[in-house]
Amino acid sequence: MKVTGTESPLIPLRQRLLPGRLTGLSVALLKATALEIAILAGHLLLYPSGIVQERRASPALAPSDATRLPTGTKPPVVLLHGFIDNRSVFVLLRRNLAQHGRQHIESLNYSPLTYDIRTAAELLGRHIEDICERTGRDRVDIVGHSLGGLIARYYVQRLGGDLRVRTLVTLGTPHSGTRVVPLMNAHPIVRQMRPGSEVIKELCEPAPDCRTRFVSFWSDLDHLMDPLETAAIDHPDLLAQSVQVSGIGHLALPVHPAVATGIRQALDSEETTVRTGASEAVAEAGGLTVA
Repeated sequence: MKVTGTESPLIPLRQRLLPGRLTGLSVALLKATALEIAILAGHLLLYPSGIVQERRASPALAPSDATRLPTGTKPPVVLLHGFIDNRSVFVLLRRNLAQHGRQHIESLNYSPLTYDIRTAAELLGRHIEDICERTGRDRVDIVGHSLGGLIARYYVQRLGGDLRVRTLVTLGTPHSGTRVVPLMNAHPIVRQMRPGSEVIKELCEPAPDCRTRFVSFWSDLDHLMDPLETAAIDHPDLLAQSVQVSGIGHLALPVHPAVATGIRQALDSEETTVRTGASEAVAEAGGLTVA
Protein backbone atom coordinates (compact mmCIF):
# COMPACT_ATOMS: atom_id res chain seq x y z
CA MET A 1 0.00 0.00 0.00
CA LYS A 2 1.45 3.35 -1.04
CA VAL A 3 1.14 6.28 1.42
CA THR A 4 -0.19 9.47 -0.17
CA GLY A 5 -1.16 12.91 1.07
CA THR A 6 0.44 15.04 3.77
CA GLU A 7 2.87 13.16 5.97
CA SER A 8 2.02 13.11 9.63
CA PRO A 9 4.76 13.39 12.23
CA LEU A 10 3.14 10.41 13.91
CA ILE A 11 3.94 8.12 10.96
CA PRO A 12 6.92 5.96 11.87
CA LEU A 13 10.20 7.03 10.34
CA ARG A 14 10.48 3.86 8.25
CA GLN A 15 7.08 4.56 6.65
CA ARG A 16 8.14 8.13 5.75
CA LEU A 17 11.40 6.94 4.20
CA LEU A 18 10.16 3.85 2.32
CA PRO A 19 7.14 3.17 0.09
CA GLY A 20 4.44 1.14 1.80
CA ARG A 21 4.99 -2.00 -0.28
CA LEU A 22 8.75 -1.91 0.31
CA THR A 23 8.17 -1.33 4.02
CA GLY A 24 5.93 -4.38 4.26
CA LEU A 25 8.37 -6.46 2.28
CA SER A 26 11.29 -5.35 4.44
CA VAL A 27 9.49 -6.27 7.65
CA ALA A 28 8.46 -9.64 6.23
CA LEU A 29 11.99 -10.25 4.98
CA LEU A 30 13.46 -9.43 8.38
CA LYS A 31 11.05 -11.81 10.09
CA ALA A 32 11.74 -14.56 7.56
CA THR A 33 15.50 -14.08 7.88
CA ALA A 34 15.33 -14.26 11.67
CA LEU A 35 13.29 -17.46 11.40
CA GLU A 36 15.77 -18.94 8.91
CA ILE A 37 18.65 -18.25 11.29
CA ALA A 38 16.78 -19.86 14.19
CA ILE A 39 15.90 -22.90 12.09
CA LEU A 40 19.48 -23.21 10.85
CA ALA A 41 20.79 -23.15 14.43
CA GLY A 42 18.34 -25.83 15.50
CA HIS A 43 19.05 -27.94 12.45
CA LEU A 44 22.78 -27.83 13.09
CA LEU A 45 22.11 -29.36 16.49
CA LEU A 46 19.94 -32.11 14.98
CA TYR A 47 22.16 -32.75 11.96
CA PRO A 48 24.38 -35.42 13.61
CA SER A 49 21.29 -37.48 14.48
CA GLY A 50 20.41 -37.83 10.81
CA ILE A 51 23.80 -38.76 9.37
CA VAL A 52 23.27 -42.51 9.70
CA GLN A 53 20.70 -44.10 7.39
CA GLU A 54 17.57 -45.01 9.32
CA ARG A 55 17.07 -48.66 10.21
CA ARG A 56 14.44 -50.56 8.25
CA ALA A 57 12.81 -53.95 8.46
CA SER A 58 14.44 -56.68 6.41
CA PRO A 59 12.94 -57.12 2.91
CA ALA A 60 13.13 -60.87 3.50
CA LEU A 61 10.08 -60.55 5.72
CA ALA A 62 7.99 -58.81 3.08
CA PRO A 63 6.62 -61.69 0.95
CA SER A 64 4.51 -63.03 3.82
CA ASP A 65 1.30 -61.08 4.34
CA ALA A 66 1.52 -61.88 8.05
CA THR A 67 4.85 -60.09 8.38
CA ARG A 68 4.27 -57.08 6.15
CA LEU A 69 4.61 -53.71 7.82
CA PRO A 70 1.33 -51.94 8.67
CA THR A 71 0.53 -48.95 6.45
CA GLY A 72 -3.14 -48.30 7.15
CA THR A 73 -5.26 -47.10 4.23
CA LYS A 74 -2.80 -44.42 3.12
CA PRO A 75 0.31 -45.03 0.99
CA PRO A 76 3.75 -44.97 2.62
CA VAL A 77 5.50 -41.59 2.55
CA VAL A 78 9.12 -41.16 1.47
CA LEU A 79 10.96 -38.02 2.63
CA LEU A 80 13.92 -36.82 0.56
CA HIS A 81 16.21 -34.06 1.84
CA GLY A 82 18.07 -31.33 -0.03
CA PHE A 83 21.66 -30.55 -0.96
CA ILE A 84 24.30 -31.19 1.78
CA ASP A 85 21.58 -32.15 4.23
CA ASN A 86 20.15 -35.33 5.75
CA ARG A 87 16.92 -36.80 7.08
CA SER A 88 17.06 -34.76 10.29
CA VAL A 89 15.50 -31.84 8.41
CA PHE A 90 12.19 -33.74 8.46
CA VAL A 91 11.94 -34.39 12.21
CA LEU A 92 8.96 -32.06 12.71
CA LEU A 93 7.21 -32.88 9.44
CA ARG A 94 7.56 -36.59 10.09
CA ARG A 95 5.99 -36.20 13.53
CA ASN A 96 3.17 -34.12 12.06
CA LEU A 97 2.39 -36.70 9.38
CA ALA A 98 2.47 -39.55 11.91
CA GLN A 99 0.09 -37.71 14.22
CA HIS A 100 -2.39 -37.39 11.37
CA GLY A 101 -2.61 -40.98 10.26
CA ARG A 102 0.49 -41.78 8.22
CA GLN A 103 1.63 -45.10 9.68
CA HIS A 104 4.62 -45.74 7.42
CA ILE A 105 7.12 -42.92 6.82
CA GLU A 106 10.70 -43.40 5.67
CA SER A 107 13.57 -41.06 4.88
CA LEU A 108 16.33 -41.67 2.39
CA ASN A 109 19.79 -40.24 2.93
CA TYR A 110 21.93 -39.78 -0.13
CA SER A 111 25.61 -38.93 0.26
CA PRO A 112 26.69 -35.26 0.28
CA LEU A 113 29.32 -36.45 -2.20
CA THR A 114 26.61 -37.40 -4.70
CA TYR A 115 27.58 -35.77 -7.99
CA ASP A 116 24.75 -36.81 -10.31
CA ILE A 117 20.99 -36.32 -9.96
CA ARG A 118 20.42 -39.29 -12.24
CA THR A 119 22.40 -41.61 -9.97
CA ALA A 120 20.51 -40.37 -6.90
CA ALA A 121 17.22 -40.93 -8.75
CA GLU A 122 18.19 -44.54 -9.47
CA LEU A 123 18.99 -45.04 -5.78
CA LEU A 124 15.60 -43.57 -4.89
CA GLY A 125 13.94 -46.01 -7.27
CA ARG A 126 15.59 -49.01 -5.58
CA HIS A 127 14.56 -47.64 -2.18
CA ILE A 128 10.94 -47.31 -3.28
CA GLU A 129 10.88 -50.83 -4.73
CA ASP A 130 12.12 -52.06 -1.35
CA ILE A 131 9.36 -50.17 0.48
CA CYS A 132 6.68 -51.57 -1.82
CA GLU A 133 8.00 -55.08 -1.27
CA ARG A 134 8.06 -54.71 2.51
CA THR A 135 4.66 -53.06 2.80
CA GLY A 136 2.75 -54.82 0.06
CA ARG A 137 1.73 -51.48 -1.43
CA ASP A 138 1.92 -50.65 -5.13
CA ARG A 139 2.53 -46.92 -4.78
CA VAL A 140 4.03 -44.37 -2.39
CA ASP A 141 3.90 -40.63 -1.85
CA ILE A 142 7.08 -38.53 -1.81
CA VAL A 143 7.89 -35.20 -0.15
CA GLY A 144 11.14 -33.70 -1.43
CA HIS A 145 12.85 -30.58 -0.14
CA SER A 146 14.95 -28.53 -2.57
CA LEU A 147 17.30 -30.87 -4.49
CA GLY A 148 15.36 -33.84 -3.09
CA GLY A 149 12.32 -32.76 -5.05
CA LEU A 150 14.36 -32.55 -8.25
CA ILE A 151 15.78 -36.04 -7.70
CA ALA A 152 12.28 -37.41 -7.11
CA ARG A 153 10.91 -35.65 -10.18
CA TYR A 154 13.69 -37.12 -12.34
CA TYR A 155 12.84 -40.59 -11.03
CA VAL A 156 9.15 -40.10 -11.74
CA GLN A 157 9.47 -38.41 -15.11
CA ARG A 158 12.54 -40.07 -16.64
CA LEU A 159 12.93 -43.47 -14.96
CA GLY A 160 9.34 -44.72 -14.97
CA GLY A 161 8.74 -43.82 -11.34
CA ASP A 162 5.21 -42.65 -12.09
CA LEU A 163 4.22 -46.32 -11.79
CA ARG A 164 5.25 -46.24 -8.14
CA VAL A 165 4.65 -42.62 -7.03
CA ARG A 166 1.08 -41.47 -6.53
CA THR A 167 1.80 -37.90 -5.40
CA LEU A 168 5.06 -35.94 -5.36
CA VAL A 169 5.17 -32.83 -3.16
CA THR A 170 8.18 -30.55 -3.66
CA LEU A 171 9.30 -27.79 -1.29
CA GLY A 172 11.51 -25.04 -2.71
CA THR A 173 12.73 -27.20 -5.61
CA PRO A 174 14.45 -25.49 -8.58
CA HIS A 175 12.34 -27.14 -11.28
CA SER A 176 13.58 -24.76 -13.98
CA GLY A 177 17.02 -24.27 -12.43
CA THR A 178 18.36 -21.63 -10.06
CA ARG A 179 21.10 -19.04 -10.65
CA VAL A 180 21.88 -18.45 -6.97
CA VAL A 181 25.49 -18.59 -5.63
CA PRO A 182 27.50 -18.91 -8.89
CA LEU A 183 30.62 -19.79 -6.90
CA MET A 184 29.04 -23.17 -6.07
CA ASN A 185 29.37 -24.26 -9.70
CA ALA A 186 32.46 -26.25 -8.74
CA HIS A 187 30.11 -28.97 -7.46
CA PRO A 188 28.75 -31.11 -10.34
CA ILE A 189 25.29 -31.51 -8.83
CA VAL A 190 24.97 -27.73 -8.43
CA ARG A 191 25.76 -27.33 -12.12
CA GLN A 192 22.91 -29.76 -12.81
CA MET A 193 20.57 -27.42 -10.92
CA ARG A 194 21.39 -24.47 -13.17
CA PRO A 195 18.97 -23.23 -15.86
CA GLY A 196 19.76 -24.90 -19.16
CA SER A 197 21.64 -27.88 -17.67
CA GLU A 198 21.22 -31.29 -19.32
CA VAL A 199 19.10 -32.49 -16.39
CA ILE A 200 16.78 -29.46 -16.57
CA LYS A 201 16.50 -29.93 -20.35
CA GLU A 202 15.53 -33.58 -19.83
CA LEU A 203 12.80 -32.55 -17.40
CA CYS A 204 11.45 -30.12 -20.01
CA GLU A 205 10.99 -32.92 -22.54
CA PRO A 206 7.51 -34.38 -23.18
CA ALA A 207 6.15 -36.68 -20.47
CA PRO A 208 2.94 -38.08 -21.95
CA ASP A 209 0.69 -40.20 -19.74
CA CYS A 210 2.69 -39.49 -16.56
CA ARG A 211 0.53 -40.89 -13.75
CA THR A 212 2.00 -38.98 -10.81
CA ARG A 213 0.31 -35.88 -9.40
CA PHE A 214 2.71 -33.03 -8.54
CA VAL A 215 2.24 -30.30 -5.92
CA SER A 216 5.00 -27.68 -5.68
CA PHE A 217 5.27 -25.30 -2.72
CA TRP A 218 7.32 -22.18 -3.49
CA SER A 219 8.05 -19.21 -1.26
CA ASP A 220 8.15 -15.54 -2.18
CA LEU A 221 11.07 -15.13 0.26
CA ASP A 222 13.14 -18.14 -0.80
CA HIS A 223 16.72 -16.84 -1.03
CA LEU A 224 17.96 -19.95 -2.84
CA MET A 225 15.54 -19.75 -5.76
CA ASP A 226 16.53 -17.35 -8.56
CA PRO A 227 14.09 -16.66 -10.07
CA LEU A 228 11.56 -17.38 -7.35
CA GLU A 229 9.10 -18.95 -9.80
CA THR A 230 11.57 -21.72 -10.63
CA ALA A 231 10.19 -23.59 -7.61
CA ALA A 232 6.80 -23.89 -9.32
CA ILE A 233 6.36 -26.71 -11.83
CA ASP A 234 5.57 -25.54 -15.34
CA HIS A 235 5.16 -28.47 -17.73
CA PRO A 236 2.23 -29.03 -20.14
CA ASP A 237 2.16 -32.81 -19.68
CA LEU A 238 2.18 -32.99 -15.89
CA LEU A 239 -0.74 -33.00 -13.45
CA ALA A 240 0.66 -30.13 -11.42
CA GLN A 241 -0.47 -27.70 -8.74
CA SER A 242 1.60 -24.79 -7.44
CA VAL A 243 1.14 -23.31 -3.98
CA GLN A 244 2.74 -19.95 -3.24
CA VAL A 245 3.85 -19.61 0.39
CA SER A 246 4.22 -16.10 1.78
CA GLY A 247 6.28 -15.08 4.79
CA ILE A 248 8.99 -17.72 5.18
CA GLY A 249 12.26 -18.72 3.54
CA HIS A 250 13.84 -21.86 2.12
CA LEU A 251 14.79 -23.64 5.36
CA ALA A 252 11.37 -23.10 6.92
CA LEU A 253 9.44 -24.94 4.20
CA PRO A 254 9.89 -28.46 5.67
CA VAL A 255 9.55 -27.16 9.24
CA HIS A 256 6.68 -24.67 9.46
CA PRO A 257 3.43 -26.19 10.83
CA ALA A 258 1.25 -24.29 8.35
CA VAL A 259 3.21 -25.76 5.45
CA ALA A 260 2.93 -29.20 7.06
CA THR A 261 -0.84 -28.78 7.03
CA GLY A 262 -0.69 -27.87 3.36
CA ILE A 263 1.45 -30.94 2.65
CA ARG A 264 -1.04 -33.21 4.43
CA GLN A 265 -3.89 -31.73 2.43
CA ALA A 266 -1.94 -32.22 -0.79
CA LEU A 267 -1.23 -35.85 0.03
CA ASP A 268 -4.78 -36.59 1.13
CA SER A 269 -6.65 -34.73 -1.62
CA GLU A 270 -8.14 -36.49 -4.61
CA GLU A 271 -6.77 -35.84 -8.06
CA THR A 272 -8.57 -32.78 -9.41
CA THR A 273 -6.94 -32.28 -12.80
CA VAL A 274 -8.32 -33.92 -15.91
CA ARG A 275 -6.29 -35.24 -18.84
CA THR A 276 -7.17 -33.45 -22.09
CA GLY A 277 -5.41 -35.05 -25.03
CA ALA A 278 -1.64 -34.55 -24.90
CA SER A 279 -1.74 -31.79 -22.29
CA GLU A 280 -2.93 -31.35 -18.73
CA ALA A 281 -5.08 -28.71 -17.14
CA VAL A 282 -3.01 -27.17 -14.36
CA ALA A 283 -4.89 -26.77 -11.09
CA GLU A 284 -4.01 -23.51 -9.34
CA ALA A 285 -4.04 -24.21 -5.63
CA GLY A 286 -3.86 -20.59 -4.48
CA GLY A 287 -1.56 -19.27 -1.82
CA LEU A 288 -0.59 -19.94 1.77
CA THR A 289 0.32 -17.12 4.14
CA VAL A 290 2.19 -18.43 7.16
CA ALA A 291 3.60 -15.30 8.78
